[in-house]
Amino acid sequence: MRRVGFVVLATIVLLGSAAMVSAGNGKAVPGWHGNSNHYTAIAVTNPNNPADVSAKLVREKTPDAVLAQHMKALNGCDWDGLMQQYPDSYELRLPGGTVVKGRTEAAATFAGFVKPHADGGLCGITFTEISRQVTGGTLAVTWEANSSFLAEPYRGSDAYITDDGLMVSMVSTFDGGDLKFK
Repeated sequence: MRRVGFVVLATIVLLGSAAMVSAGNGKAVPGWHGNSNHYTAIAVTNPNNPADVSAKLVREKTPDAVLAQHMKALNGCDWDGLMQQYPDSYELRLPGGTVVKGRTEAAATFAGFVKPHADGGLCGITFTEISRQVTGGTLAVTWEANSSFLAEPYRGSDAYITDDGLMVSMVSTFDGGDLKFK
């Protein structure tokens, strides 16, 4: 009887631990992988290079991995790496009520981030995470942007809404007009 009680107690502790691990820390979220057939991707062309076309989605395993891929692609000026995360239903909410909707608008928006600074783009800025709060598949991040062509660091915050291994929506305080260039 004592052994059965221990097994039951151990099972409850393990199940409780698993629930705590998966809830709100950037790990796989319960139900997170349930929308695989919900998200689609039309082919979009990089405005900086018409030969560069993105037509597929690449899913990550966790919300943390989605954010890591986003930051790697953004800091590496990798347009394809960014676009592989955004489904057709993607939305980006910016200051002033601007909403970027879908892959075509996202392709144009992020083309400016990956375009060389000498050509009027922002390639060369490095975004560094300062802090984060995680709630399910949403990561709220405060970051700092630095570059040799910026006169001073620029700080902002983003909410990255992830689902099924993709970046399905973002809310950002980023305003390129507030950057101070040398």
